[in-house]
Amino acid sequence: MNDYINRYHRQYKNALKTYEKLEKIKAEIDFKLKSNPICSHLHKDLRTVNLDIKITLNEIEHIESHIHQCET
Repeated sequence: MNDYINRYHRQYKNALKTYEKLEKIKAEIDFKLKSNPICSHLHKDLRTVNLDIKITLNEIEHIESHIHQCET
């Protein structure tokens, strides 16, 4: 059981790192869009990053539920 908890904690840590990286990418895209608001390529990249952020947040929530389940 302890192995599962350790694995979930590692996954959680990795997911948080991924989330932080995606937020930095999003901030860069937002900054670029301020100077070029009609760039379709940047809007496409922003949609992709936003989707990746949502997926990562769902993964974090899923991992948190597993951690909570294992610890109770």
